[in-house]
Amino acid sequence: MSDGYNGWSNYETWNVALWIGNDEGLYHIARESRDYQAFADTMRELGSTETPDKVARNDSGLDTDELDACIRELRGEDDEDGDDA
Repeated sequence: MSDGYNGWSNYETWNVALWIGNDEGLYHIARESRDYQAFADTMRELGSTETPDKVARNDSGLDTDELDACIRELRGEDDEDGDDA
């Protein structure tokens, strides 16, 4: 099986989401962000451009739609507009 990584679209997306969900500081920054791009911009302003595992926060392989959904979930926003219907 070559598609996906641990339920995510790829390793890079999984790694970024893993750190957002498991690091208290990143978690709080993500909850305050409107989407993944805003999160990545904030992190860049704070001097952090990659995860501790050296995955760039602007890696071209990141599935930003998936990361946007991750951030919406952290904020307690459900995808209730019928996307999964």
